[in-house]
Amino acid sequence: MAITLSLVALFGVLLALLIRFKSLGIGAALVAVLFGFYLASTDARHTINDLTTAVTRTITGH
Repeated sequence: MAITLSLVALFGVLLALLIRFKSLGIGAALVAVLFGFYLASTDARHTINDLTTAVTRTITGH
């Protein structure tokens, strides 16, 4: 768990820097995929899923 959280933090910071400096390309896409992959392995996945579901229901009216 500790390794997963540190990888999430590392990829999150790296992705934020890539977006900040508009350095988007294959490398940024790989970082984004890895960030999502490792983020899905944390306990934050439930919160993100609930938030996405709530926003979707609000938009669609269900």
